[in-house]
Amino acid sequence: MYVEALASEYADDGEVVAWCDPSPTRMSYYDAVLGRAPARYAPERFDDLLRERRPDAVVVTSPDATHHRYAVAALRAGCDVVVEKPLTTTAEGARAIAEAARDSAGRVVVTFNYRYSPRNGEVRRLIAGGAIGDVTSVHFEWVLDTVHGADYFRRWHRDKADSGGLLVHKASHHFDLVHWWLGDVPRTVFALGGLRFYGAENAAARGLGPRPERSTGAAGAGTDPFALDLRADDVLRRLYLEAEPDDGYLRDRDVFSGGITTEDNLSVVVGYRSGASMSYSLNAHSPWEGYRVAVNGTAGRLELDVVERGHVPPVGAAGLVGRPVVDPSATPERAATADRPITADPRPPGERLLLQPHWSPARLVDVPRGEGAHGGGDARLLADVFRPSGVEDPLGRRAGLRDGLLAAGVGIAANRSLDTGRAVRLADLFQEG
Repeated sequence: MYVEALASEYADDGEVVAWCDPSPTRMSYYDAVLGRAPARYAPERFDDLLRERRPDAVVVTSPDATHHRYAVAALRAGCDVVVEKPLTTTAEGARAIAEAARDSAGRVVVTFNYRYSPRNGEVRRLIAGGAIGDVTSVHFEWVLDTVHGADYFRRWHRDKADSGGLLVHKASHHFDLVHWWLGDVPRTVFALGGLRFYGAENAAARGLGPRPERSTGAAGAGTDPFALDLRADDVLRRLYLEAEPDDGYLRDRDVFSGGITTEDNLSVVVGYRSGASMSYSLNAHSPWEGYRVAVNGTAGRLELDVVERGHVPPVGAAGLVGRPVVDPSATPERAATADRPITADPRPPGERLLLQPHWSPARLVDVPRGEGAHGGGDARLLADVFRPSGVEDPLGRRAGLRDGLLAAGVGIAANRSLDTGRAVRLADLFQEG
């Protein structure tokens, strides 16, 4: 996303001076995207990159467990740091980044692109404007379907040591939205969950037969809805299949193979400084994808329903060319409207925001259309990253170090709660060591 932006719309706002990646093949792919060849550095030479190239900013998009390594080094070199969510996966990583930022002239930006979606901004505006009074509780349900959800169990995310699990990697988006909507600070976290659908043991319990370790080239992969053949997609082939000799990374591990340590069903309760609470759930094998949010207040209730994909068509379905796109939020969406006719599809892609004050009927809130990925959030985020002085920010969308620490902190605390069976205070978590 960042490379393509700097190669086109933001070419006058910044220049890529170096890549840092373990794969020469992937760097060559992005040389072609950029139209030129910046300097190349392997990960173990990142400090040399900082010293020799003296970048103004570093964009960190590496696996989550490595974020703190690059962020800390860049901050110590005085660079601005743009970090893909989550900021980090451990309390130790959080403390290291916070300490480096305290003594650095560089600033930290965490790219929570869902803040920039118009529908989520409208929730923030209504709550901040007192439309439902003081918030007392939030219910937040996120469902990933059997295309997008399954993909986390093919990739490096399947290893919780690399990703922090979905509570950190994925849910930090959602925790951040709630913190931002409420203008509140999380204090206490309790979590339950486990691996209930993916993985070898669950497959065996449901009577699934032997599975290949990877999909590409496997017999029957063409008709297996959980298989991903890297040869069938030009980008995946060039970025991953052809790069395997460089670092051995397999992008197409079978989702029902052994070794998965990331949970696919999760429930979390969060208590906030104001006294409000949130109940949160995440399911990674749903037949549809989207989210539902209900915010209760002393003067009423807000409800946001978003369908990003209403169902996953089976492999070989009529009209389906290839396979469904992995992340439906990256495709154009149809906006929901009050006068949408009833169709044969009871779950059409779209969104609906309802406001209901006490003693009043519910009313549909008009939400500006969000074009592009993540409900229209990505384009606005890129403008904020590369042209911050030209972007007005009345809703406080721009997320910094504190926001990143709080969002990752809830996921880190939830993981600790899973391990201990007890509620975890964020203050205790970050003060350890």
